[in-house]
Amino acid sequence: MNSSNSQLRYEANESCPPLLSLLVGFQGAVLGLPTLVMMAMAFGAVSGQDQERLAWTMFGALLMSAGVTALQASRIWRFGVRHIFLTALSTNHLVVCVLALEAGGYTLMTSLLIVSALCYLAVATWLPLLRRVITPTVTGVVFIMICVSALPLCMELMTDAPAGTAPGQDLYVAGATLAVFTLLIMRAPPRLRVWATLVGMACGCALAAPFGFFDLEPLYGASWVGFPSVKLPGLDLMPPAEFWAMAPMFAMVTLVQGVKGIGDAIVVQQVSQRQPRATDFRIVQGTLYANGVGFVASAFFGIPPTAFFTSMTSSLVTLTGVASRYVGYVVAVILLAIALSPKLTSIFLLIPSPVLGAILLVAVGLFFMQGVQSIIQDGIDATKTIIVGLAFAAGTGMEFQNIFEGLIASPWDLLLGSGVTMGGLVAVVLTLFVELSRSRPRRLTTRLDLSELAGIDNFLKDVAARMAWNEAATDRLRSAGEESVSSLLQPDNEFAEAGSQDNPPRLMISARPDGKAVDLEFISVLEEENLGDRLLFLEEEPQVVDEREVSFRLLRHYASSVKHQKYHGMDIITVRVEN
Repeated sequence: MNSSNSQLRYEANESCPPLLSLLVGFQGAVLGLPTLVMMAMAFGAVSGQDQERLAWTMFGALLMSAGVTALQASRIWRFGVRHIFLTALSTNHLVVCVLALEAGGYTLMTSLLIVSALCYLAVATWLPLLRRVITPTVTGVVFIMICVSALPLCMELMTDAPAGTAPGQDLYVAGATLAVFTLLIMRAPPRLRVWATLVGMACGCALAAPFGFFDLEPLYGASWVGFPSVKLPGLDLMPPAEFWAMAPMFAMVTLVQGVKGIGDAIVVQQVSQRQPRATDFRIVQGTLYANGVGFVASAFFGIPPTAFFTSMTSSLVTLTGVASRYVGYVVAVILLAIALSPKLTSIFLLIPSPVLGAILLVAVGLFFMQGVQSIIQDGIDATKTIIVGLAFAAGTGMEFQNIFEGLIASPWDLLLGSGVTMGGLVAVVLTLFVELSRSRPRRLTTRLDLSELAGIDNFLKDVAARMAWNEAATDRLRSAGEESVSSLLQPDNEFAEAGSQDNPPRLMISARPDGKAVDLEFISVLEEENLGDRLLFLEEEPQVVDEREVSFRLLRHYASSVKHQKYHGMDIITVRVEN
């Protein structure tokens, strides 16, 4: 039996008292600020920004995060999902943005961020078509390679000390920050762990003060309300050769972040509901569309784009029991107020580089483990082992020694010499090879109508005959197919019922043999309740059986697994039947 989230007092679409929204929103802003500030400061420090440019970066990060958070709490066409989403700058893009700055400055980075925005919106639009290419294995490999590329940046920050400080003091500050943060994460109660970043940064700053790491003059001279000096990056309408060399790397990192965003959106969607329900992928797409606005804004400000801050969002909802979208508006207003106060922003600009480097080092380590978890979530086999091993070896090797340097013209040697690009490219190519070398699926295109059941049944009998299945297994396959179609033709499905009279929805069926099993995929256009919700509801075993649930019980009986993914304009049902 599935347990409900009984601690949740307010779901995403429910209103809560204004005072409670204010208190929870303030806590959310305090939870999210350290990571947002850390990423913005780390980008500024690694890219060698002066104080004016750093102030503009901080202003853009706060304003962009506020806008995306507010949009996620809203619903404007397909943008936003009426949920709380704390956002920060993307760890994925920190490394590639620094590489772009080194190769061609802010103009080149802006052009590449526009490419990233288009790719990210494409992920949301064509999400169903990317399922077989950007797999969890590919995603995990790219995560790991980003971590490998980011480690030198962490070391550079941890050893960056102002003139006049004694040798080794930078490492003392970084070590203290790292020790406090790690101890809190490992040993503190769950309610205190969410404050580990803030406490770790505070301890590091406290130790850095007597060492002379702070210059308070900019803080004293800053006004309470105002705008920083505008530092628009500019745009080159005739991109140089470096653009074409680095565009594939930005596109790959963006596609991976989009796929990761799917998982993040699913987590937030689940913790924001009292009763467990299957994921509605239309909400996932709305989340991606909203964050795509952050990608467009990042090109305007010349900073890395936004990313979901899932762990803190989930912690905020779990600790407070409030998932109301109105909390998101409060968080956005607080971030906006900080962005418009140079005095408050100057406080964040004082954070020493060794403190930022220590926190970023931990973040990279956690990011690495996300990559590992993505790879092993469905188990490890020989095929996945060679994909991950070869991709990691090729990517890491390129980080240490670019074997293409001097062999091919610049800037193409820069593209292939990137560990992120090479590792991701190897993983994608091997994944495509595995996908294309599998036995070809048999396909049937028809209409979602009861009159088509006979044709579907003949199609499934032919599939079973080609696999030499016995009569019992054949009947199970036919029954699973029939119940899958019947599940989409329930009496309460007004869309399918109306369509059957005029223009029945299109139904595409594919059957792919996999050893002694067959994976059936039913693709149609429906707008009704998620099939996964119904299967999940059946786990509660109600005493009075609704006649509409009979098909779902039979489907679960005949198939070893049933998956349903719902997108804007498309439903995908995958059924696995074993011999």
